[in-house]
Amino acid sequence: MKCVVVASQGAELLFCWADRAFTRRLRRRFGPSEQGGREPPAFGDSINTLFAPMIISCMTLLERLSDTYTCFLAEDGGHLYVLHMFGECLYIAVNGDGSESEDDLRRKLYVLRRLAEAHFGLVTLDSHLVCKELRPADSEQRSRVWALFQGLLQTYSSLREAEQSFAVEAVERLIHPQLCEQCIEFLERQVVQHINASGQRGGEEVVHAFLLVHTKLLAFYSSRSASTIRPADLLTLILLVQDLCPSPSADENLSPQLAEGGLTLQRPKSSESIPVKSPGPRGTPGSEAEEQDADEISIPEEYFTPQPSPSRQSTGGASWSEGSEPPGSGEADAVDVQVAEDSLQALVPPVPSASNPRRIFLDANLREGYCPMVPHTMYCLPLWPGISLVLLTKSPSTHVTCSLYQLLDGFLMLEKKLREGQEVAPPSRTHPLLAELRQRMDKFVRKLGRQDMQLHNAWLEFKSKAFSRHEPGNSRELLQALVSVRRQLCSVYRQLFLTSLPTQGLAQDLQDWAQKLVREKLLDWRDFLLVKSKRNITMPTYLEDFPGLVHFIYVDRTAGQMVAPSLNVAEDSTSELGKGVLAAFIKKKVWSLIGLARRYLQKGYTTLTLRDGDYYCSYFLWFENELGYKLEVIEVPVLSDDSAPIGMLAGDYYRKLLRYYSKNHPAEGVKCYELLTLHLGVIPAECVIQQACDLARRLWEPSRIPLL
Repeated sequence: MKCVVVASQGAELLFCWADRAFTRRLRRRFGPSEQGGREPPAFGDSINTLFAPMIISCMTLLERLSDTYTCFLAEDGGHLYVLHMFGECLYIAVNGDGSESEDDLRRKLYVLRRLAEAHFGLVTLDSHLVCKELRPADSEQRSRVWALFQGLLQTYSSLREAEQSFAVEAVERLIHPQLCEQCIEFLERQVVQHINASGQRGGEEVVHAFLLVHTKLLAFYSSRSASTIRPADLLTLILLVQDLCPSPSADENLSPQLAEGGLTLQRPKSSESIPVKSPGPRGTPGSEAEEQDADEISIPEEYFTPQPSPSRQSTGGASWSEGSEPPGSGEADAVDVQVAEDSLQALVPPVPSASNPRRIFLDANLREGYCPMVPHTMYCLPLWPGISLVLLTKSPSTHVTCSLYQLLDGFLMLEKKLREGQEVAPPSRTHPLLAELRQRMDKFVRKLGRQDMQLHNAWLEFKSKAFSRHEPGNSRELLQALVSVRRQLCSVYRQLFLTSLPTQGLAQDLQDWAQKLVREKLLDWRDFLLVKSKRNITMPTYLEDFPGLVHFIYVDRTAGQMVAPSLNVAEDSTSELGKGVLAAFIKKKVWSLIGLARRYLQKGYTTLTLRDGDYYCSYFLWFENELGYKLEVIEVPVLSDDSAPIGMLAGDYYRKLLRYYSKNHPAEGVKCYELLTLHLGVIPAECVIQQACDLARRLWEPSRIPLL
């Protein structure tokens, strides 16, 4: 019984997603028996009829009291409603089966808003244009847009329930430092540099390339001219990739030999395509112990690589340093093409190309300064089910985005002052910011020429009202003129990056070449990577030093990355937690601890220890400098119940928290960490706290978490 609705101020339905249970109940309510035998209304009309009174009452309260309700429980006690206004659009989330809390529903709304920003960019600054994007006039196009966001919501809900990385909202890396290093080098020298030097790239430049194994990051490369990608954007991209190329079920990836337990880990016989350097000579016993400690997570001495498939020609003889054939020298075999096509069948609506290039807007630090929602093109190239290569390109028109953002940011500041009742005239004397904005806007309109007369006319009207020496100008009229200019700027942005999508981009031959090349290099590692993604880190590594420890999650909030032992809850898979019911019970405890820690952090608590039945749960948040020394504890801000949820996808809580703490430490870099632990209840509280300190120290050491 779940539903998500987006509506305009006029109660127009802009978007809707509902699960099967909610849809069945809606059909019963508006079925033929309830309509006096008449034909039942369409699904969208039924949703509109059901939610219209709520939307109208919410908007009325907002108009008369400048405030409205954000959450309520239905009279029967079965349905929980959470509402939030983003601009002039009302987002509503409903749950009727008790499986989601108020925080879960609010988080879902914020994630949906973030997905809209990732697909629409700066257009989201104008509610009128967002309405056009979410509800296009053409019914076929509207179905495609709704299907896109419906699929993304379903994918997000599934990942949040199944993956620890999405539960805590942080990126999880595949821990194998030597393989990761080789993959990064390969992506740089043989993939990115070759594509950027090719004449078939259609004017685009590959700035980021990364490899994903399910939801875990194997390798990430950024070109020297690229801006650092934010962890929140990277996690959003992983969500998009999982929606485009859904990972198969938990045990479909395991080879039959491993699933039966009849194969032990051994050194591969033919793996020269990705050579892994062996450790250096072992000298004294002390050095031997040191090497053993440094490698207890990655275990480079033992790993599994299956024999090449008999149906393929082994590529084990290829070397990383050897070049590859240019596009056109050969095509991927029919089996590879079929695998890539089958991996994309789950996407609705279907797309003509296996790579499915998609326009995505990401934050960037350019030479002109910080600019949010810079347009990129994402190419998702499935290698095998569960393993994907992702390329991110930028177009030559990136500088236009920065200019538009600077103008929009200035107009938004002025709009805020006008709405607060502040005077802006005469601008040249009391508001030098407006004088600078006028100069920038005149320059931008001149460059644009007569291509957009609506922007030209809106700007002339605003100047006549804001810079007139004879008439002081009415604040309401000035606000209307300013809103008109802002809307026209967003409209220019929409025409450049949404309405007229580029017809060129990376040629299909170039994409096929990159896909085939990476397949060949990772062929002998395919099954190892799929198994490794399910057993990235295992608890036996820690049980000897931390007796009684059941599970932990360690998060570097500065880097936006996390480390945690694997949790496998499938009935036919066995882990250190047992199989089936027991593993699912522990997983439920961990998810409950994550939600509890967030609620206490929202109230200002950075440390939490409690006994929960036979288990002892603990949560710690602390700050360190770049050398690893802990900084003094401070009182973190207390948030209201209806504030943005804590996390990366749903908001910028940790960025704001780091900025808040760094005010008292301007001379040193501040880092933020989190640790959640689950111990057996027989362990004394003082031992739990001591183990948490030792575990955090051990996980912090650079040799323990390569590239973190």
